Amino acid sequence: STVCEVCNGARLKKESLNFKLADKNIAEIANMNLGEVKKWLGEAPALLSERQKIIVTELLKEIETRVDFLIGVGLHYLTLNSPAGILSGGEAQRIRLATQIGSKLQNVLYILDEPSIGLHQRDNERLINSLKDLRDTGNSVIVVEHDKDMMLESDFLVEIGPGAGIHGGHIVAQGDLETFKTYN
Repeated sequence: STVCEVCNGARLKKESLNFKLADKNIAEIANMNLGEVKKWLGEAPALLSERQKIIVTELLKEIETRVDFLIGVGLHYLTLNSPAGILSGGEAQRIRLATQIGSKLQNVLYILDEPSIGLHQRDNERLINSLKDLRDTGNSVIVVEHDKDMMLESDFLVEIGPGAGIHGGHIVAQGDLETFKTYN
């Protein structure tokens, strides 16, 4: 692919790029990672006129809420314009998870397959807290996971084995963490 000479890769018309909010146009905001967007959202109101505040305050709150959900599942490093094709399976799954958290649905069964894949260990706690939030709002959450921290925070564990593939398929151990620890 080549960079457009007219928009310099912003993929927007000149007229769209001329509109700025708190000294940034939409392309500049989309090129920020989510952590930077969060910081900009905190600083933006001080740079707005009273008229602009009336127009955009609720919109900025909604954007900040959605950015917080994405940061909450450990995706602070992604930019808003990240192509979907570059996302790992774990990142795509966490984006869907953030969307579900934001929808505030209840009585839903969520099944996640290794959501911590590709996630830095320091962000595991945020992901775990997001999953607990889903549980605490009246949902059931089943997670297929090998991450120790995730397992230690689980309400109920099931170990299937004893081996993988055709050598597994049987429940080897199950229970809450204390009961699970008693299995050899």
